[in-house]
Amino acid sequence: MQILRTIAETRSACRSAQSGGKRLGLVPTMGALHEGHLSLVRLARAQCDVVAVSIFVNPVQFGPHEDLARYPRPFERDCDLLRAEKVHLLFAPTVEEMYPPGTLTYVTVEEMSARLCGRSRPGHFRGVTTVVSKLFHIVGPDVAYFGQKDAAQVAILHKMVADQNFPVQIEVGPIIREPDGLAMSSRNAYLDPQQRQQALVLYRSLKRVKELFEKGEHDSDRLIDAAQEILRNEPAARLDYFEIVDPTTLLPVPDASGALVALAAVLGATRLIDNMLLP
Repeated sequence: MQILRTIAETRSACRSAQSGGKRLGLVPTMGALHEGHLSLVRLARAQCDVVAVSIFVNPVQFGPHEDLARYPRPFERDCDLLRAEKVHLLFAPTVEEMYPPGTLTYVTVEEMSARLCGRSRPGHFRGVTTVVSKLFHIVGPDVAYFGQKDAAQVAILHKMVADQNFPVQIEVGPIIREPDGLAMSSRNAYLDPQQRQQALVLYRSLKRVKELFEKGEHDSDRLIDAAQEILRNEPAARLDYFEIVDPTTLLPVPDASGALVALAAVLGATRLIDNMLLP
């Protein structure tokens, strides 16, 4: 695996890797890799000739009181995991390489970036779209891989790619869960044993919606009420939002058929998200 630190050497390595029409897949990450990330790497390996991964803890997507300073950065462990998955290229730039002094340009998907997580994390999705657009320009992937756990991010990136005519195909891998149902996340490492158990209420609330939906209840308001009743039984989980929305626009829908059921909650100082797509 070739570890690349600069934009210039990454561009050169990626162009060389694509010689002869080879298909290049990119898995953007912030490191602290878990099975969810590795499932995307395996999907990329199955579909592409060359796999590139980026590890960059992007300061632009963190708010002033969020966890940028303490976000886990086990770089050597991450490298070992990626070597085991036979990743070809790893782009791991510094903040100064990605955002040189004087940087003033950002990429924003208007309106959508203020929905779901964007409502309580202003500027977050602007940071995501900015860094992903930079990665697309630097790496030039044929395909980019993202996880369904970040469903709002996926919808916003789809819109960015369409609006800006990026020649990149976006593939979405399923949520990877722990055996008890907790969605895998790098931030799960922040949870103490009690919070780890309390966090299961997120998945229980989604399962309740699915059960009622399968029994014929498709009214979004009634499904949300049922989910919130589950969440109220775990007072340690402070609910940010529970919404049923169109998975493309992220706007609320009255009928849950084909909708995205999404929530965010805080356990202690740790913010967790989860979601489910209904048929």
